[in-house]
Amino acid sequence: MKKILICLFLIALVSCSGKGDNEMQVGQYTTIEVEEVYDAGTVAKGEIIKADIIIKNTGKYPLVIANIEPACSCTVSEYDEDPIDPGKTSIIKTEVDTDKTGKGKIMKPINITANTRPSTTTVTIKATVN
Repeated sequence: MKKILICLFLIALVSCSGKGDNEMQVGQYTTIEVEEVYDAGTVAKGEIIKADIIIKNTGKYPLVIANIEPACSCTVSEYDEDPIDPGKTSIIKTEVDTDKTGKGKIMKPINITANTRPSTTTVTIKATVN
C-alpha cells in the first residue's frame, strides 16, 4: 500500500510541474534554412560590406541561437537573442570592414551555433576587394 501511495504522489508531482507545451526543453532540436553564401560582389577597399543574413526556423521547436562566431576581427555580427518560433525568420546583421582585409577575393565565414543538428551552420560572406 505504501508503494502505491508513493507512486501516486510522484505521478501527481510530475503532472503538476507547471511546464506548458510551448516551453523550451533541453534536447529539442530544430532545423534551419539559410543561404550558406552571401556574395557581396566587387567592393572598394575601405568599404563596409553590410550583409543581412536571413535565418528561418523550419523545424517544430523554437530555434535558439547560442553563439555567432565571425572568422576575424574585421567581421561583426548582431542578432536577436530571443528564440525564433517555428516557421518564423530572423535577421543576422553582419558587417565586414574591408579596411581590415586584403585586396582580391575574400571569404569570411560566420559560424552560427544553435539547437540544430549539426549544431553549427556556416555562412560565408564573399567579395572581391579592389
